[in-house]
Parts: sequence; C-alpha cells; structure tokens
Amino acid sequence: MSPDVVSITNVIIMDFYSLSQKVQQYVQALLETHTDKKFLYHNSHHTESVVKAVGQIANHYHLNDHDFFVVMSAAWFHDTGYLLENGADHEAKGAELAGAFLQQQCVDDQTSGQVKQCIIATQMPQKPITLLEKIVCDADLFNLGTDSFSNMDKLMRKESELRLGSEVRKEEWRKGTINLLQSHQYHTEYSQVLLNSKKQENLEKLLKKQKEENEQDPAGNIPAAAAIAGEKTAVGKVKKRDKPARGIETMFRVAATNHQRLSDMADRKAHIMISVNSIIISVVIGLVVRRLETIQNLVIPTLMLLGGCVTAVIFSVFATRPNIPNGYFTPQQLSNRTVNLLFFGNFYNMDYEHYYEGMKKVMNDSEFLYASLIRDIHSQGVVLGKKFRFLRMSYTIFMFTLVISVAAFAVSTIFFG
Repeated sequence: MSPDVVSITNVIIMDFYSLSQKVQQYVQALLETHTDKKFLYHNSHHTESVVKAVGQIANHYHLNDHDFFVVMSAAWFHDTGYLLENGADHEAKGAELAGAFLQQQCVDDQTSGQVKQCIIATQMPQKPITLLEKIVCDADLFNLGTDSFSNMDKLMRKESELRLGSEVRKEEWRKGTINLLQSHQYHTEYSQVLLNSKKQENLEKLLKKQKEENEQDPAGNIPAAAAIAGEKTAVGKVKKRDKPARGIETMFRVAATNHQRLSDMADRKAHIMISVNSIIISVVIGLVVRRLETIQNLVIPTLMLLGGCVTAVIFSVFATRPNIPNGYFTPQQLSNRTVNLLFFGNFYNMDYEHYYEGMKKVMNDSEFLYASLIRDIHSQGVVLGKKFRFLRMSYTIFMFTLVISVAAFAVSTIFFG
C-alpha cells in the first residue's frame, strides 16, 4: 500500500471528536500553567473567543469532521507560541508545538501539516490560501468587526506597554490601529457580510477621534477643564446619537421579522383551509353526488356544502395570491425618493447598472434609506391586512357552511328521507 493511501486511510478512521477533546485539554492546561500577567490580551480568553469564532464560521461552511478538526486545532494552538518565546515569532513556535503534540497522538502528517499551515497563516500581514486558512485568519481578528473591539484594543495597548516596558502614546497607538483596520480585509464571504459594516464603524470612530485631536491648538494641548468638558460633551453626543440609531435599527429589524412571521402564519392558515375544503369537496363529489338521483332530498344540502367550501377556497387563494408590480422604477421616482428599492417587485425588470446606481443613492442618503425601510414596513403591513381579511372571510364562510350544511342534512334526512 502506498504512503498516500495509508495517509487517506488514517484520516478516514481517525476519531476526530476524541482528538479535539485532547487538543482542548492540552492547550487549556498549557495556558493555566504558563500564565503571564503581561499578556492581558493574548491569554485563555482570547484563545477561547477565537475557537468560538472558528466554530461559527466553520459551521456556516458545513466542514466535514476532518477539516473541522484542522481549524479547531489551529485555533487552540495559534497563540501558544507566546508562552514559549514571549511573543517573538509566536506563529512558528505555536505551529511547532501543535505538530509535536499531534505527532504524539499519531495524527498523520497531512493533517498535522494543515493545522500548522493554518497557524502560520495568521502571521501579519495575513495571506491565507485555502478555505481552512481563511477561516482561522478571520477568527483570529474576528473582534475587529464586533462591539468588543474597543475593549480589546485597550487591552492590546496595555499588553504592549508591559512587554516593551515603556508607555505607548495613545495617538501613536490609535494611528497604528487605524492603519490595521484600513489595510485588513476578511477573507471568507461569511465574515465579510457579518463583520465588515461594524469594522467600518469602528474605523470611523477612531478617525473621528484622530480628527478631533488634530483640530486642537498648535501645541496639541487643551486645558484640563476644557478637555474634561469636551470629553463629557463628546461622550454625551455619541451616546445620544448612537442609542437612537441602534434603537431605530432594532425597531426595523423586529418589525420586519414580525411581519415575515405573520405572513408565514397567514400562508399556513390559508394552506390548511384549502386542504381541508379540497378534501371535503372530493369526498362529497365522490360519495354523494353520484347518488343524488336516489336521495333527491340531499340535493340542496349538498349544493350548500359544495358552494360554501368552494367559496372558502376562493378566499384562501386570494389571501395567498401574489400581487407583483411592473418591476421597474423611473429616474423621477428615484430623485423624488418615492420608490422602495428594497422590494424586488420594484426592480426585477431593471438591468443591474440602473439598480446599482439607485442603491448607491439609497446607501449614501440616510434619509432615503430610512424612508425606504419605512415604506417597506408599510407595504408589508398593507399586504398582511389584505391576507388576514381574506382569511377571516374564508374561515367565517367555512364555519357557517359547516353549521348550516349539517343542519340542512339533518332536516332533509329526518323530514324528507
């Protein structure tokens, strides 16, 4: 048997779950026994957050057991080099440590090599090649696009001061962080969609602080009282601005989600009504209609039942029948901000270039964007109102049809049978 076949066979029969548990236990024990107060950021908390992020991204891409083990092992070992060389060339040292441990666990060279390469890929500037390397790299800098970025950045600065043994000026550190955010890019499409907007927001906050400092007096200093007052005012403005903005976004998100759930509920109710009435119509036609010549007293109740069921089905169909607009918008509508580009019915007949230009205007104009969201919520509400009106009619007709038809069958059978 060739070495390649042996390697593939080892991959197949390997118990990746048990190996993952051993990797986790080994690294956690290593982090506990090599604690260093200087590492305020590169510690067990950071490692566990990277492992969590790797799991989140990997689950999105539905990795098989082998690839999942590779990225999770790389996540656990990626910063262990800090424990050995005080941070110098820690990626290579972490890869060596991972390779040695995996060799002890009889992991094949191919798998071990993939783990080591994923760790090496996290070295700045990141240049991952494979999907597995991209996942680990994105997880390592996952916090750049999260709300925890500011706190993590402060810990990084304090850690650097402790390791260097000297103070790092806030302005210099901020400049380096801005350069990092501007040059960094997430490598997986999932991370780009999930994190890019928040990363840009974090960057804009830093740029604003930098601009405010540059607008100070030529000496770069301001009186302490003024600084405190300015800081409080700035914080107050940020809080007043950020909280409503986040509240508005949450409101739109909740409203859209609730409308979608109500629409799904209406569609399910209509489906139930159509199915039940279809069954009743089929049974009545199959069992009763063919015998009406011999049981003429049941003609009227049967027609009442069939007519009511058919009417209920019609209203249920009306509730689910889609109403699609013409699929295009005019430049005048765009300039007047009277078109909702978030609804497919307004652009499905447009070419991509016109739609792209329209969306650029929406994204560059916050008032237009919020107006589009409001119009979208209102449109969903109008559609929901029509759906539930038709559904109410359908259920009402069905209810009275059953009552009246059963009563009619009973009277016909008892008095005219």
